[in-house]
Amino acid sequence: MPLRFVLPLILLAVIALLPLGVPWAKVVLSLAMAKGLAVLGIVVLLRAGQVSFGHALFFAVAAYAAAFLGKAFAGGELVSMIFFGVSASLAVGLIVGLFVVRYRYIFFGMLNLAFSMILFSVLEKFYHLTGGSDGMQVARPSVLGIMLEREGFEILLFYATLVICIVIAWCVQRYLSSPIGHMMQTIKTNETRLEYLGVSARTTLLVGYLISAGLCGLGGVLMAVAQGIVTPDYAWWIRSGELVFIAILGGAGSVAGAFVGALIYEVVRTYAAAFAADVWQMVLGIFLLAIILYASRGLVGLYTDLMDRLQGRGASADAQPREALK
Repeated sequence: MPLRFVLPLILLAVIALLPLGVPWAKVVLSLAMAKGLAVLGIVVLLRAGQVSFGHALFFAVAAYAAAFLGKAFAGGELVSMIFFGVSASLAVGLIVGLFVVRYRYIFFGMLNLAFSMILFSVLEKFYHLTGGSDGMQVARPSVLGIMLEREGFEILLFYATLVICIVIAWCVQRYLSSPIGHMMQTIKTNETRLEYLGVSARTTLLVGYLISAGLCGLGGVLMAVAQGIVTPDYAWWIRSGELVFIAILGGAGSVAGAFVGALIYEVVRTYAAAFAADVWQMVLGIFLLAIILYASRGLVGLYTDLMDRLQGRGASADAQPREALK
């Protein structure tokens, strides 16, 4: 097996086994994977050259939908909460998407931001429904009708999230490699040519937008369940910026980069907030600045370049004995 695939498999094995030896890690990793799913939504739009500064809208819609469902049914059920939350994000995504897909670039990004801030204001002002700035508690749900203790539920949620991330990552990679995924890329490079081929750029972008909204919604539900609370901050513009930050950090346009970036971000944020509470935002800012200046393809790009160099050296070393035999 090539070395470039061995190290990711080792990292995946370490992530899967880490909570067994380090119990507190399961919550941090669950949050990182939930954010990774939401970042995948940003990655899908980046394929079309569009950046959304308001995709926390769908993150919050799904999270609050799950919270309302849990409140209505005395805790709720995990699978039902995921289904209901993602469905809510898709419904809102369709309504918003029909409007924003007519625009491109900065107009696309700022319109998404506007919709997100409208939702933030609603969540803040309708205190009697949403709890205002205090948010809403998300009770620990049952799983297929079975109630688990906190420790058992956290373990199950971690491994369920891990499996979901693997399956979703594979599906998104297949989507990006499919004809419609290539059409998304054509929107970025030459939208006029796509129209000449008889393909609607708006419809293509709308499909991608719905997938993006669903991914953000899935991440929002898992985040809400893992944290046990939802607040209007889920829709705040900083949350949207955080998702874009992670996408750039991991590697814009990279499926693996969404999760690598989310993992690095969450670990750095957790430790920086604990040991450098007054300057942790500056630490993250410097980290992102270094990535932009010296590794524009993100962490995954750095890894790919390193593997290419090692492979090139190996090929050169193999070629030398052959040349000597000639």
